[in-house]
Formats: sequence, structure tokens, C-alpha cells
Amino acid sequence: MKEIKLIKKAIKGNKKAFEELLILHSDQLYRTAYLYVGNREDALDVVQETAYKAFLAVGQLREERYFLTWLTKIIIHCAYDVLKKKKKEIPVEDFIEMLPVKEERRDEALDLAEAIDRLNEHYRNAVILFYYQDLPISEVAKVMNIPENTVKTYLYRGKNQLKKRLGGVSYNGEKPFF
Repeated sequence: MKEIKLIKKAIKGNKKAFEELLILHSDQLYRTAYLYVGNREDALDVVQETAYKAFLAVGQLREERYFLTWLTKIIIHCAYDVLKKKKKEIPVEDFIEMLPVKEERRDEALDLAEAIDRLNEHYRNAVILFYYQDLPISEVAKVMNIPENTVKTYLYRGKNQLKKRLGGVSYNGEKPFF
């Protein structure tokens, strides 16, 4: 796989390979950062800081197959650092711009974004990683440093809280709006 070759080169210090990997995952990194910090400027700062920290530490990555998991951990930590520095709540007003939904579903999407923002931190992390980043449960567990069954519990409880907050609206088991 081309990505594994790029990762191996990046680990050995190849700047161009590392840059290609960042470009390959840029949309996902930006979306994740945006979901945590809630605005474009901070999300771009988080992505930039993540790229810098990852570049400095990529030589320490032991297993190529966990590159994205490793990068996701870094972006989450960077996002929390930005939030701590700014000591602010995550504003979800801008979040609607990120959702590729039809006009008639925008209100529902905004309600969902606000409900996700109000979840317990653990539940919010699990929901974002699983539903927004499409990571499998095993990868979510690695990113969050918790057992897979705990991820399943967080997803179950998070979905139940979302369902209550959204008035019992069911999304028929589909990943909501994405």
C-alpha cells in the first residue's frame, strides 16, 4: 500500500513523505479539529500544531499501521490545549457550515451538533471518533486508551443521551447526517 511506504519514509525522516501523508489526511484532521474547537481559525491552528508535533515525533512511531491513530491522538491533545488556553465553551453556531446536509435538514444537524457538544467528554470523544471520523471501535479504543467494551458503553450511553436531548428522534441506525 502506498500509504505504508510513505509512513516508512516519514519515520526515516523524509519530509516530503510526511507532507504527503498530511495532505492525504488533511480533510479528516481539519474536521476533527473543528469538531473539538468549533471555529475555523482555531481548527487551522490545531492542525498546524498537530503537524508540527507529529513531524518532530514521527521517528518514534513504532508501527506504521497505527499512523492515523497516533495522529488522531495528537490532534485531540492539541485541540484540548487550544481549548484550555482560550478557556471557552465549544461554540456550535459555526458547526452547521461543516455539515454536508440538505437545507431542510440543517436545523436537525444544528440540534445534533449542539447535543453532541453537551455530552460528557468521554461520550463526545467516542461519538466524534466513531461517527465523524469513521474509525472502527478498536481504533477508537486505541485513541482514547480504553478497552473496546468501554468504547461500546460510551457510544451506547452517548447515543441514548443524544436521543433524549433530541426528543427521541431516531436515525434508523444510520450514521447521522454524514
